[in-house]
Amino acid sequence: MKVLLDTHTLLWWLSADPALPPIAAQVIADPDTVVAVSAASAWEIAIKKAIGRLDAPDDLPEVLRANNFDDLPITVAHALAAGALPAHHADPFDRMLIAQARLESLTLITTRGRFSDYEVPLLPLG
Repeated sequence: MKVLLDTHTLLWWLSADPALPPIAAQVIADPDTVVAVSAASAWEIAIKKAIGRLDAPDDLPEVLRANNFDDLPITVAHALAAGALPAHHADPFDRMLIAQARLESLTLITTRGRFSDYEVPLLPLG
């Protein structure tokens, strides 16, 4: 399975937060799962850290490597796809994750209900 973590899922995994649904933790921990983390999530984390709204690792690239997570850069195709999505959801970071999951054939792991408004593969979280 190839998955893309949304920002909340990533942060919950990194902090071993009990808010992470058990099925999500099981899929992420599976050595056969390819786990991708979008540059959009790193960008969102950096912005929220800078304004004091989030506590996250200072060494995010190293932490991602230590977890065997793959970086997913943002391409022009991703940006155009995110911009072309229906306006069900206004958050630009979430829209980018949706576009990337669709274009890269990744299953998105999220607890955000609004994601189901889009044609994007989602991990059923129970």
